[in-house]
Amino acid sequence: MHLWTRRRLLLSTASVASAAGLAAMASAPAHALTGTPPAPVADDGIVRRLRSLPGVRIVEERPGAEPGYRFFVLGLRQPVDHTDPSAGTFEQRLTLLHTSAERPTVLFTTGYAASFTPRRTEPTVLLGGNQLHVEHRYFGTSLPSAHDYSHLTIRQAADDHHRIVRTFRRLYRGAWISTGGSKGGMASVYHRRFHPHDVDGTVAYAAPNNVDDRDDSAYLHFLETVGTAADREAIRTAQRRLLLHRAELVARYEAATTAAGDTFRIIGSADKAFEIAVLRVPFMFWQNGGSPADLAAVPGPDATTDQLYTWLDDVAGLPLYADTTARAYIPYWYQLATEMGYLDVPTAHLDGLLRHPGAIEPRSFVPRDIPLRFDPDAMPDIDRWVRRSGTRLLFVNGTRDPSTAEPFPPGRHDSRVLWVPDANHHTTIAALPTPDRTEATAMLTRWAGHA
Repeated sequence: MHLWTRRRLLLSTASVASAAGLAAMASAPAHALTGTPPAPVADDGIVRRLRSLPGVRIVEERPGAEPGYRFFVLGLRQPVDHTDPSAGTFEQRLTLLHTSAERPTVLFTTGYAASFTPRRTEPTVLLGGNQLHVEHRYFGTSLPSAHDYSHLTIRQAADDHHRIVRTFRRLYRGAWISTGGSKGGMASVYHRRFHPHDVDGTVAYAAPNNVDDRDDSAYLHFLETVGTAADREAIRTAQRRLLLHRAELVARYEAATTAAGDTFRIIGSADKAFEIAVLRVPFMFWQNGGSPADLAAVPGPDATTDQLYTWLDDVAGLPLYADTTARAYIPYWYQLATEMGYLDVPTAHLDGLLRHPGAIEPRSFVPRDIPLRFDPDAMPDIDRWVRRSGTRLLFVNGTRDPSTAEPFPPGRHDSRVLWVPDANHHTTIAALPTPDRTEATAMLTRWAGHA
């Protein structure tokens, strides 16, 4: 199997969310309009001031921040249940890029574990501001309980963000902007739904809006129309050939996984994991690539089994379905299964080749001893709030990103949905057409009080 970096694992695992959005969050493009921060004094008392914040612990200060910034890893003591103090507490991991208490502050999340690389998001670059990166509860080290997921809800996570803003506003009293890509963009919108006045505006990159989990027609239509007919048929043919060579490829997959010291206890078998990987190919192909070079690499009718296996690993990420990685993303699949919903994929072209009904559903990724009960009202409630009451929301989507086949609506006052043409990996404000880029930058500046 290929060497899969942590970032590639993250991008490929989050297939309901957009890799483009996560890539946009990873680092701001060099050609973005930047708001240069003032160089802070050698010691502006930031360490003392952070230590004075209730419940905040400085884990460490790390090197590597850009000039004018200091980079801290922090812990914040949070309630396990914001409605019941008796449920106990846990420490939520945060990172802070600090430049000046007088600058705007960007509240950022990926919706997953925190990154400890001191990189600024695009809004942070545009505003020359501070950046507070929030690790989502139940991910990384932010664990209320290793086995009880009952407090993993969008409301509890929104309350985490609310408490973070209330705590850090004692230090950063200027404008606050929230942002995130894909699942992080979703979390930023959910925070605004329950605490609409915590921040002055939100930029959500490639954030899916799966309002009705029973209706996957938008995703199916996207996958049946994206690219050219020849492109889609080439991918379908590769899927069929993978399943026709199932016995040989599964044996290779299982042997490689065993040699790596891994197992398939969560999903159940290498055969089922292989089938899931094949089913997810079209979605992940267009989400993570779809470039001319990617299309040229799709195995043709004369491809060897070695070429088929290598391509499947590259597109769908075979290590994702073995226990070491799958265990880290149980909270993600739990959220899909209980509130956020998941999607369906086209399977008619695979009739007679599938062995595991319902394999692609979130239940396959969540151990059976963890109960799952879907709340059909959670996402419609978010959608209604955005439509009727959502203000100062900017949604930046890529036109070739299947995760935004169901996008958020534009919201109400001072809100917009903008689209990056033919974008997969570069769903950023900087990649928007010039008029839209100008408008988006003006919106962000206005929210931050610089206009």
